[in-house]
Amino acid sequence: MQPTAVLHMARGKGKTIPIKLLSTAGTGFFYTTRRNVSKTPEKFKKLKYDPIVRRHVLFTEHKIK
Repeated sequence: MQPTAVLHMARGKGKTIPIKLLSTAGTGFFYTTRRNVSKTPEKFKKLKYDPIVRRHVLFTEHKIK
């Protein structure tokens, strides 16, 4: 029996990008997460807990530098 050659196909780029969720309370606290660009083209907003002000506030998407 002859050994068979294994071909590796090229993989495409991932569609998720890392983002930073920054608190709108002005504390500078942030979370990091990933977002699928093709499924959510608009800016990401989410209510999450800010431990500095000790309450849930709106977090908005910013680029990671």
